[in-house]
Parts: sequence; structure tokens; C-alpha cells
Amino acid sequence: MSRAKVVTVDSLREGAFAGRRVGACHGHFNVLHPGHRRFLQHARSQCDVLVVGILGPPFIPEELRPRYFPIEERALGVAALDAVEKVVLIETHDALIQFARLLAPAVYVLGTEFEEERRREVDDLLRALEAQGALVQFHSGEVRYASTELLYTPPRDIELERLRTFRAACARQRVDLRQVLARLRSLAPRRLLVIGDTIVDQYVACDAVGMSAEAPVLVVRELEARDYIGGAAVVAAHVRALGADCQFISVVGNDSPAAFVKGDLERRGIDVHLIEDRSRPTTFKIRYMVDNQKLFRVSRLSSHSIARPLEAAVVDALESHAQRIDGVVVSDFVHGVITSRVLGAIQALAARNGVRTFGDLQCSSQVGNVAKLVGFDLLCPTEREARLALGNHEDGVEHVAQTLLDRASAKNLVLKLGANGFISYERTSVGTMSQHFPALSSNPLDVTGAGDSLLAAMSLALASGFTMMEASALGACMAALAVNR
Repeated sequence: MSRAKVVTVDSLREGAFAGRRVGACHGHFNVLHPGHRRFLQHARSQCDVLVVGILGPPFIPEELRPRYFPIEERALGVAALDAVEKVVLIETHDALIQFARLLAPAVYVLGTEFEEERRREVDDLLRALEAQGALVQFHSGEVRYASTELLYTPPRDIELERLRTFRAACARQRVDLRQVLARLRSLAPRRLLVIGDTIVDQYVACDAVGMSAEAPVLVVRELEARDYIGGAAVVAAHVRALGADCQFISVVGNDSPAAFVKGDLERRGIDVHLIEDRSRPTTFKIRYMVDNQKLFRVSRLSSHSIARPLEAAVVDALESHAQRIDGVVVSDFVHGVITSRVLGAIQALAARNGVRTFGDLQCSSQVGNVAKLVGFDLLCPTEREARLALGNHEDGVEHVAQTLLDRASAKNLVLKLGANGFISYERTSVGTMSQHFPALSSNPLDVTGAGDSLLAAMSLALASGFTMMEASALGACMAALAVNR
């Protein structure tokens, strides 16, 4: 069925969709991902029938062509979408104008980046569309941070489809996961230093009693509580669990949660360096739950930046480990440990000692800017965090990712899309390549910590000499395990 949707420009007939409002758009669609789907779904919402043009080699810089899949393969990926009526192969610049002339669309949708920044690339097309009286719309699709799949598809079917997509992604990128795991086990242990904000997560299991008679408040009965290491501390635990030697540097309060973290990490065989700050408590987050449903969270924390004497102590600890590590993992929860001075010291020691740097800045309930992690080998923001850092809430995912890569001078980027998985971006000598990896769990027990496990797995893989796509496949599996536990 998908193959029957794919046609050439020469086979298009004027008036083929007479009586229906025709919409059109075009693009490369090299690796189809959720950002493309948003764009195409928006285009389809503007018309009765959507026709998509797939651009051939003349539209791709010559040095990038070896990294693009054949036009027919890209066309079949788009044709598989229900929103698309026809897919047209466009193999010359003249064919793009002919595509628009023959379709005579009522509306033609282009990404927002073509409205100004890349307008020269579509000047001829825009003149042709204007002559036909077509409405040109610049839109990159509705930005969504959650998935609606579970409204329409059983979880088991979603997981099977995601597994198929994951296997296809690995095949496209020539990743053999069994070989990746075997190589990881056979390598001498890497040495990673993890630095960032320590958090203790307490989960309180409750019975639901009912509503209070005094006020519309849910009443629960506390059954049992258990503490877990969190924040940068759990990243260190993941790194160690994957077989690496791990050093951990953080700032904590003078309290029992700090003692709990120190004891837990030392039992795991981690070299722990906790610097005491008497002006703050160790960040402590309490989640009240009934069965596996979270009711609400209470946090005890102070997010002010650490004082200069403490900064000096952190920098001294970094310098003492600099000669014995293969990589630094920064896990910044914006609670005051990763100050400008500390970040500058990390960047300086990495440059001086040839140490790779991997970073994540999480700002779900606080404000941070992931673009401050300049020159890192890997950044792992969510889409929301990337858009906040750039002040860009309209452009498409591809444009946002490329802009952040450039702004932060990062070598690799993972853009996390929540239930839609993540897109990996890798800078190469011939440009930036990308691949979407789906979330392998459709109905997770608890999504807390998915990003921490992804950061740990990918940092270790990259520090061990694996490719970005091999690291991404490993990270996708690690995150799926984390959210199901």
C-alpha cells in the first residue's frame, strides 16, 4: 500500500484531486522522527488531501549525500503515514516548481525556518505559489511534550511497534547490540568522574482513606517509607553498575541524608568526595504514592550557589582526580553546585588533560540553561529544556537541535522527547546526522530517573570508544530498564 502512494512528478496530473482542498509540503525526511510527524500532522489538518514531496540528491550538499538514505527509501517511510495521500519524488530543482504547478495546492506548508533564515532557498517556489494564489503557511507543527498513543492503542501493541522501530534504527545505523554489550564487557574499566547535585528521593507508600470532611483534601494513611539516592548520586551508581571505576564529587548538608548517600555509594565501590555546606540541607524530595500513582511531592532544599570557599574545595577535588579519569559527567539539577567557576574548572581540566565531558542539566521544577555547558562531547536536554535555553518555542525539532549544537559547540546531542524516546545528533566531518530511537517502555512504572540512566550509559559508552549511535542504542535499553523498576 505504501509503495502505491509513491509517484514521480511526471506522473502527476493537473486536477487529479479536483473537488478536494489540496495541501502540500516538501522535505528530505532522511530519518523520520516525531518532529517530522508533528509537521505533517499540522499540514494534514489544513487540507483534505496531503501530498508530500521528497527531495533528491541535488537538494543535498554533495559531502552529505553518502549519509542520506536513497530517495525511494525515504519516500516509503513517509508514505507509511496515514496522514499522507501521495508522496512525490522530486529529483531536480525544476521538478519542485513543476510539483507545485501541477498540484495547484490551496495551502503549502513550510517550516518556520524558511520564513526568514532560509527564505532564499525557496524564493522561486514562493513566487510560483504566489502566482497560483496558494496560501503559504510557515509552521513546524504543534509542540507537544507528551504522547496520546495510549488513548488509541493497547500498550502491548505500542511496545511491539516501538521495538520494531528500534530494531530498524539499529539496522540503519549498523548497530549490533549484542556486539556492543560483548565489547563493553571485554574492555578494561573506564574511569569516570561524576559531579553535580546530590538528591535523596524518599517514596512514601500510602493507603487512600478518602476525602476530609473539613476541606476538599485527600486523606491518606502512611504505610512505609524508603529512601533512594537520586540526582547526580544515582548517575554515579549507574556508571559503577555498568562496570566503570567511578569518583563522585558533590556538596551536601550536615545531616542524615548526606550520611545515607555516602554510605550507599561507598557500598557500591564508588570513591566519594562530599563537601559539607552548613548553609543548606542535602536536597530531599518526598513523593507520596498510592500503589504506583504519585499524589504529590514535597521538597526540602536550598538552591543558592555554593560560596566561594566551597567552590575552591570542589575545584581542588576536581584537580586531584584529573590525571586518573577518562571522562567527566556533569549532572546539574540547578541546586547550586555547578557554578560558573566550577564549570570553568571542568572545561579547563578537560582541555588540559584530553578528558571527554558529558552533561545534562535538568530544570523540571527550576530554571536552568543547558547551553552553558559549552564544548561538551555530549549534551542530553529534553526538548523543553532545549527550547528554554534558546528562547525558541516555535521552530521545528531539527532546527532547535542544530541551533543548540552550534550555540553550545557540542559534539553530540540527545534531544529527549519523553514518551516519544529521543533523537541522537552526531557531528561528523561532513555535517550533522541524526537518528530517532523510540522509548521502549509504553507504560512505565515511574519515569523518574530515565534521563539519569540514559546519561550514565551513553557517557560510559562514548568514553569507551563506541560510536554515538552505538551509545544511543545502549542508552535506550538502559532507560527502558530504569523506568520499569
